[in-house]
Amino acid sequence: MLEVSGLVKTFGALRASDGIAFSVPEGETHAVIGPNGAGKTTLIGQLAGTLLPDAGSIRFAGEDITRQPAPRRARQGLARTFQITSVFPEFTALQNVALAVQAQSGHSFRFWRDALSDASLTGPAGAVLEEVGLADRKNVLAANLAHGEHRQLEVAIALAMRPRLLLLDEPMAGMGIEESSRMIGLLGTLKRRLTIVLVEHDMDAVFRLADRISVLVYGRIIASGTPEEIKGNSEVRRAYLGEDA
Repeated sequence: MLEVSGLVKTFGALRASDGIAFSVPEGETHAVIGPNGAGKTTLIGQLAGTLLPDAGSIRFAGEDITRQPAPRRARQGLARTFQITSVFPEFTALQNVALAVQAQSGHSFRFWRDALSDASLTGPAGAVLEEVGLADRKNVLAANLAHGEHRQLEVAIALAMRPRLLLLDEPMAGMGIEESSRMIGLLGTLKRRLTIVLVEHDMDAVFRLADRISVLVYGRIIASGTPEEIKGNSEVRRAYLGEDA
């Protein structure tokens, strides 16, 4: 589903991506972990198309998308969430998701009213909100949702795009224990039917959800493998998890 080869991205003297290479088979949940500043969000940006690499290639479902813009990647089935939640705060949860349904369907963007009153858009949006556990909050303004609900809403927006590959950039960031538990449960149901690339600091979530893990340090992947292989890797423990892990 995803094949990354020799990916390089520099910002001045900083080499944020330094020859990154990994692949994600269809149906796999692949986690990317690493310390702050390792280049994880830069990697997600290149996969999503908001950043273009300086070298290397990205193939999605067999097609080279390295130079494709983000909207085209989204239309092909590659959806993402953000480390900092990105929603329309002045719209309700239902309206936020309806706009994503509208984008995916190619519905006219000439008037906001199309998305906000059209049952062919709000119906599917309501179904997605039900899936992520926000059905009873659909008429609440996004600005008034709790932090964890914001995260759930962003996942709903991504799901409304009917993705084949879901890029999740720290979906548990800033969550409490109960909120994180709910998100892990949600992602556990999604992994049964979607290919997922998960960037996350919460190691409990990573080791519960991931089929394979790649460890990114200073822009380079130092190890890839199953959760058990990563736990037992001495270089990973020294570089990231800590010797006591």
